[in-house]
Amino acid sequence: MTTHRVTLIPGDGTGPELTEATRRVLEAAAATSGSSFDWDVQQAGVDIMESAGTPLPPETLESIRQTKVAIKGPITTPIGTGFRSVNVALRAELELYACLRPCKTYPGVRSRFDAVDVVIVRENTEDLYAGIEYEHGTPEANGVIDYLNGLQKKQIRAGSGISIKPISEAGSERIIRYAFQYAKDNGRSRVHCIQKSNIMKFTDGLFLSVFREVAKDFPDIEPWENLVDATCMGLVQRPEEWDVLVLPNLYGDILSDLTAGMVGGLGVAPGANIGTDTAVFEATHGSAPKYKGQNKVNPTAMILSGKLMLAHLGEEAAAERLEAAVAAVIAEGKSVTYDMKPTRTDPSAVGTAEYADAIIEKLGAAK
Repeated sequence: MTTHRVTLIPGDGTGPELTEATRRVLEAAAATSGSSFDWDVQQAGVDIMESAGTPLPPETLESIRQTKVAIKGPITTPIGTGFRSVNVALRAELELYACLRPCKTYPGVRSRFDAVDVVIVRENTEDLYAGIEYEHGTPEANGVIDYLNGLQKKQIRAGSGISIKPISEAGSERIIRYAFQYAKDNGRSRVHCIQKSNIMKFTDGLFLSVFREVAKDFPDIEPWENLVDATCMGLVQRPEEWDVLVLPNLYGDILSDLTAGMVGGLGVAPGANIGTDTAVFEATHGSAPKYKGQNKVNPTAMILSGKLMLAHLGEEAAAERLEAAVAAVIAEGKSVTYDMKPTRTDPSAVGTAEYADAIIEKLGAAK
């Protein structure tokens, strides 16, 4: 029997309920392949701040560095405390450069679209989200403006705020190569490079140039070049034409929510942040603290994030059985949470734990 050592972060708000449901489902899925988990439970978020003095304790980071794999429940970003998002901090501390967001329609989930099966591969460390900004009216901003105005005919207005958009050759290559390798490993036929290189020639243009070079190493994968604005239109007009999308940070953030909306919302959209040797798997929605303790919130996104984790751990058969069980429960429409019923007030809706029970029952039948 293979035992996987994994860091488990319950999170806060509804996070612990979602995490418990996911843990039980993952253990049932792993058991179908004769595997198991050794969970290292660690804390992060607003609930631990009072005792730890930080929403991301050092021991939590150290655990992930040791296990190399973590799955976490949703975490609330503390407001007005000076602490940044735990999710952003994890990506930075662990150099999780690739954000993986598969978006797929499942029969039974309310959506305006059919046959959506796209994968967003978002660069996580560069672009306008690098956090290099200068507040308007400050000496630093004025200095940057004066310097740039001395270099070019086009002048920046006095009093402007400034954000820097760094896109490097090395950062572009590793995310683009990841996208092509993902496509190859998962039987995908096409990788789309999403950019705005007709306008931003030296940043998005560099991203596209690197894409063209990396594509040569993957002759069996069809490379497509798509402008970001045309991509938004194309996704809603012809969703069946799109496959794996690789994007710089900002576009990846926007389009991952767009594609999640196309398949029913963030409640069914899994996510992973992956680095060279470390990966953190998580639902992409918030912690919904107003529903805390009500056994009400849909755990599908976190459970499907667990499916991604199983595949990452080499448990492909268990991952496939887990997804099939989730899809079967959703398609039947009987033991699903309120948001997946025809109306949100349907009295036949089940709770978070009972939905997990139905998936586990399907997994038992699949043994």
